[in-house]
Amino acid sequence: MLEAILLGVIEGVTEFLPISSTGHLLIAQHWLERRSDLFNVAIQAGAILAVTLVYRRRLLDLATTWRDPGTRDYLAKLATAFGVTAAGGLTAKKLGAELPDTVQPVAWALIVGAFVIFAVERWNRGRPIVEAVTWKVAIAVGVAQVIAAVFPGASRSAAAIFAALLFGLSCRPRAAEFAFMVGIPTMFAATGYELYKTLGNPAAAQAENWAELGIAFGVSAAVGFFTVKWLMKFISSHSFEPFAWYRLALGGVLLTML
Repeated sequence: MLEAILLGVIEGVTEFLPISSTGHLLIAQHWLERRSDLFNVAIQAGAILAVTLVYRRRLLDLATTWRDPGTRDYLAKLATAFGVTAAGGLTAKKLGAELPDTVQPVAWALIVGAFVIFAVERWNRGRPIVEAVTWKVAIAVGVAQVIAAVFPGASRSAAAIFAALLFGLSCRPRAAEFAFMVGIPTMFAATGYELYKTLGNPAAAQAENWAELGIAFGVSAAVGFFTVKWLMKFISSHSFEPFAWYRLALGGVLLTML
């Protein structure tokens, strides 16, 4: 139970920071009990629940003004990004993409991702502030989420945010908001898919510790709520480079230990 709480805290903190929640969960589970794919995905949905609470007014506004052309355009781009992610994710699953059994791939993904952050931040520095989400941004975010799903350690939120920045959405808070919004249907759909697979397999359903999953889900949601609020305030006046240094240090330490 304490391990489930710890994993919930790790997920809640790391889901929205560009440091890879799945990577951190796999690192923690390298020394703790290995959890099921359902557990790892479902507690990410717990953190995503926090986004719906943080952005509840924004979501309500989208729901009540859907007849407005601007709102419909934004929703269409959210749907496009989600559609690209869903199609790519299902294809990757069919091709046999699975979470790695060792920490080494995660360590390399953390390091490579750090250099990507440095490069994008350098490229984005000094550019005019653009807050509009274009179709190019929507498609890029969807593709980036698929890449992150295939390479744990890349970070879904980081991939989505930096794809948005790279393809024209130069305002960091707006890029993060769009990435988090796309994450809502993405992670809930992924959880539903894993839940369907688990319930369709009596042995897997019986082996799953549902109480621990529920606790980790709740802890992840609570911690994620405060993490999102802190991150949005932080990036309004800071770059993402401190997270790149963290990724570089953690990846280096893991490779040295291995």
